[in-house]
Amino acid sequence: MELIVALGLIVFKVAFLIAALLLLPLPLTWLERKIAGHMQQRMGPMRVGWHGLLQPMADGIKLLTKEDHIPAEADRFLFKLAPILALVPPFVVFVAIPFGETVSVLGAKITLYASNMNVAILFVFAVIGIEVYGVIFGGWAANSKYAVLGSLRTCAQMISYEIPMGFSVIGVVMLAQSMSLLEIVRAQADVWNIVYQPIGFFVFFVAGLAEAQRIPFDLAEAEGDLGAGFHTEYSGIRFAFFMISEYAIMLLVSVLVVILFFGGWNGILIPLPPLLWFLLKVAFFVYLFIWLRFTFPRYRYDQLMAIGWKVLLPLSIANIIITGMAFF
Repeated sequence: MELIVALGLIVFKVAFLIAALLLLPLPLTWLERKIAGHMQQRMGPMRVGWHGLLQPMADGIKLLTKEDHIPAEADRFLFKLAPILALVPPFVVFVAIPFGETVSVLGAKITLYASNMNVAILFVFAVIGIEVYGVIFGGWAANSKYAVLGSLRTCAQMISYEIPMGFSVIGVVMLAQSMSLLEIVRAQADVWNIVYQPIGFFVFFVAGLAEAQRIPFDLAEAEGDLGAGFHTEYSGIRFAFFMISEYAIMLLVSVLVVILFFGGWNGILIPLPPLLWFLLKVAFFVYLFIWLRFTFPRYRYDQLMAIGWKVLLPLSIANIIITGMAFF
């Protein structure tokens, strides 16, 4: 009986995560448009529902009912596979993400995570790296020069930020003496890692912007010069998969920043429930992602590679050396 209950809880947690991530673009697209509107001294969505609250639902209906077009000269198998490859990895990664400690619900003890992996960081980086294949295949399979250019930019972009991003968390692992995300949060009960790892945070966050393909590093899309980049030829639900993937990665990077550098659900000064602390921190970084989109211009891809190799990589290596000398 206990085994059945445990399996049922795991299924419920996974189903809840999938449902939440699938619905994620609804509030975030509305929030992004509203924030952009206020930053640019305009109203944002106002016509569909009160203050445009129903606009995301209208957009969702449009994407679900829009014609699913496939170019005549496209590689049909890879064209259909690419959105799935882009969508699935961010969803899988959330299985290893803890949102808090054990809580009691109606007398039952429930953990706020699906799995506590002792190598969670390795799992996250290994799985999220697969997502780039969806972008590459989507651009190449479409048989469009603009889409191919977008996918090639993604290759250059990935090579530039993945190594510094991986190196930036080594200092955190050294301090926590564990690769478990749960243990990393517990190790920050007294002092958050941002105090000891400001360089690591800077490198990770900048690389996270590139990972999420958000401005100033949305080089794979680059609407101004590539039309829409790698997903130029996509429409309907397949385009929606790419959009959901982008928002899922943005949320994932925000969650990882909070867990690795800002104490996870550990609070400070104000006595709030741990889960509320966690959600407030994640919401702040999601807002920061949106804020940066409407603040900075887009970099050229050679500038991003220069930043990755000449700035972020040396900084991440220096951070490892400093951490080793200071604490060990």
